[in-house]
Amino acid sequence: MKVKMTSPTSSVIRAAVLQLSVSTDKSINIAIAVKRIQQAKSNGCTLAVLPECFTTPYDNALFKNYAEIIPGGETCKALSQAAKSNKMYIVGGSIPELCDDKVYNTCTVWDPNGNLIAKHRKVHLFDVNIPGSTCFKESNDMTPGNTLNTFQLGKLKVGLGICHDMRFSEMAALYQKQGCDLLIYPGAFCTELGPPHWSLLIRFRALENQTFVIAASPARDTKSNYVAYGHSMIVDPWGKIVEEADEKDMDLYVNLDFTIRENIKRQIPTGNQRRTDIYDTIDVKNMK
Repeated sequence: MKVKMTSPTSSVIRAAVLQLSVSTDKSINIAIAVKRIQQAKSNGCTLAVLPECFTTPYDNALFKNYAEIIPGGETCKALSQAAKSNKMYIVGGSIPELCDDKVYNTCTVWDPNGNLIAKHRKVHLFDVNIPGSTCFKESNDMTPGNTLNTFQLGKLKVGLGICHDMRFSEMAALYQKQGCDLLIYPGAFCTELGPPHWSLLIRFRALENQTFVIAASPARDTKSNYVAYGHSMIVDPWGKIVEEADEKDMDLYVNLDFTIRENIKRQIPTGNQRRTDIYDTIDVKNMK
């Protein structure tokens, strides 16, 4: 069956969310990602979204060893070529980035010409201590980013976050103020926090900001030191789950119709109803 291609100049975008298994072999992880991007292209997609830390197990002890310079590293070269050869936008999940002897958890974005058009360093590092459940301190080995980052997908504007960034509604609200139509969060929630929080947070970010939200997780590996929840999903501006994966290695393909967003904004015009005379959300770094 021939799949109809979508164009970023239209109001409908066909997107692929790639829920990949992550091994300890970086080169194999990259090769699999490139293959799945090619499959997404053959399924008519113009956008592919990869998971958080898709080249390395999510492990503090490994981040620096797997880190690379952006854009000169192995992963970036492969994603640039994949974007160019498939004429697609690629949101490259995240990889450990090495810069000035610091390691960042960084998402790269590539346009259909293979150009790096955006880079987002995870702003909120995953530092949690839940007795009897989850204890992880990403800040032991990573440095936080300090900027919000967007890119243009044709006529659409996209805001970027990574995993724990999703918990901070102020960040999403700033993207909404900037006119973002879509928020993308590569994320690797653990199996303890995934069931109570993952879907709820994604739907909150979509509903309160009247945007589509894509959240891309690695597949679950129960033998890993850190077990990801999986359940990558796409949520529409009404807060409805459009597609959801289970925990296995799999891909989601979905058509996103952005006329839905415009209709909802007209029906429930919360963007114009905010009482900025009483409260506001501000971007401190860009205040004049």
